[in-house]
Amino acid sequence: MATFATSDQLLVIIDPAARQTDGESVRIAKDVLSAGATTKVCLPDGPEEFARALGRRGSRRPVVVGDDRALVRAVTLLHRHRELAGCALSVVPVGGTALAESLGVPAGAVAAARAVLDGAERRLDLLVDDSDGVVLGALSIPSAPVRAASAEPVGVPSGHPWLRTTYRSLVRTLAPRPPRLAAVPAPGPARLRVELDGETLVDLDQPVEAVSVTPGSRGMAEVEVRPLSVGAEATPLQARGRAVTVIGSDFRYRADAQVSGPVRRRTWTVREAAWALTLPSPH
Repeated sequence: MATFATSDQLLVIIDPAARQTDGESVRIAKDVLSAGATTKVCLPDGPEEFARALGRRGSRRPVVVGDDRALVRAVTLLHRHRELAGCALSVVPVGGTALAESLGVPAGAVAAARAVLDGAERRLDLLVDDSDGVVLGALSIPSAPVRAASAEPVGVPSGHPWLRTTYRSLVRTLAPRPPRLAAVPAPGPARLRVELDGETLVDLDQPVEAVSVTPGSRGMAEVEVRPLSVGAEATPLQARGRAVTVIGSDFRYRADAQVSGPVRRRTWTVREAAWALTLPSPH
């Protein structure tokens, strides 16, 4: 692991969602980083400005202050510009941070910012699919269902029933009618062909409950297939390999914090030590 000096110049990119979610953590992270290194702070208003700021980093080391989606966005941009191998990323998690923490980034603005200043670069494996998408932590098929939002108007007054009824009628009259949302069913058993390095693990005649793929170590992916259980619980099928292909009828998949699809075929290949993340130095 390569260590960094606190004299490094940092490009601190603060994702707009982080500023809205937890402005106090953002302020703390900015103060700690500015006290320990020369920093340039960027406040992009959206994905396009985020991409421009990262692309103009020069010799500065980029630090993403934001949630897991912001981290994945940064890795994806660097990968697609073929700049990932030569750029070590740092992150101060703010918001949804399960992925960052699973990779070893400390929780909390102070601890994460100190790891940026005093930590070490660690090379990590990456899953890259045939549409140039990336997976940092975990891939799952099928994806989790999306819950429909409640149709109850915001701010309905409590108290007398006649007042609640009048308020609802007024809201429905003045507000534009929202589009009808079809209920999204929970994902059921899927018929998928899962191939690992050209060998078939499970074919279309065997329904499966779930497939998961994670970047393991030394360029190998960890694959788990859970067959549909009938009666007694079925034993998961586990294997390791470098390239995973899934074939099926319009399946969706969750890669880190993003649901993609539907697709009929997708291949993920492991890139060994493809990217670098700053983590706390081992003691």
